[in-house]
Amino acid sequence: MKRFAYFCGHEQWQPEQLVRHAVLAEQAGFDMVVVSEHFHPWVDDASASGFAYSTLGAMAQATERIEITTGVTTPLWRFHPAITAQAAATIDRLSGGRFNLGVGTGENINEGPLGYHFPKYAERAARMSEALDIIRRLLDGEKLSYSGDYYTTDRAKLYSPPVSRVPILVAAGGPKTAGLAGRKADGIIVSVKDPAVALERAVGPARESAAEAGRPRPILLTSRWAILAGSDDEAWEALYSWRGLRAPGRLQAVDPMTLRKRADDLPREEILGRYGRAAGAEDIVDLYLPLVGSIDADIVTIQMASVDQEGLIELLGREVLPALREAATN
Repeated sequence: MKRFAYFCGHEQWQPEQLVRHAVLAEQAGFDMVVVSEHFHPWVDDASASGFAYSTLGAMAQATERIEITTGVTTPLWRFHPAITAQAAATIDRLSGGRFNLGVGTGENINEGPLGYHFPKYAERAARMSEALDIIRRLLDGEKLSYSGDYYTTDRAKLYSPPVSRVPILVAAGGPKTAGLAGRKADGIIVSVKDPAVALERAVGPARESAAEAGRPRPILLTSRWAILAGSDDEAWEALYSWRGLRAPGRLQAVDPMTLRKRADDLPREEILGRYGRAAGAEDIVDLYLPLVGSIDADIVTIQMASVDQEGLIELLGREVLPALREAATN
């Protein structure tokens, strides 16, 4: 059965607001919340940046049924892989076994401000390979002494272990990371613009890699960015905290002010054109149907901005989720 997730963005909303959004998402009928983890946001003038693991703990206590997933955290610099495993185990305990760990190779906007060198992809991928080994083995209960090229542990053990097996999902935009996820993780997280491209560059390679390694088909968690708005002005207001996300040099930037200035130097229509647009529930359904059908995702994440976010959550529960669930069963 397909699951549907609602995205909670730390880059826009303060943590107490995100906890309320998670409660509302559960009441609306979502199966999961996907929660971003950032040190810096994407712009400096309309933003937030709460500590995600505190927010996740609060969400775990404030909800009863809904699953909680990081979308995504980076277990490579700010958090040693073993600390990431400890955090995952703790959230799993607080939620009664409802946690999924989504990880990614990161952006400099989260690591650079703290003085970490943000290397090229090859090193980031090598670090992730080691991190996945460490996290999985610790979550599975091992007392781990590990000596890698980047990380070391000495008889490390989680003395507050998870209450269930925590799935690990890796964010993948291309075949190399997707292949790594297929070999070492339980699933992949893919942001979809064009379903055919996502299938070719990420979903297919992950599934092929898993099959070659004798592993089960990876869980596929998809998302798509969209805006609910009736006009360009309303869309721009809804997107205001996220406009730096599509600015040039996103991965290497350190200061949200830099991305804000770059975004504001671009024509508004160019920024807005990089997001899906919806004027109502029917449009939202149309935007997310390809994730249900042609890409056949296990989890579909509705990642949307609106000038009335709580009203959006209510609309999604009342009109959008029933239509998507019906489509998933046909």
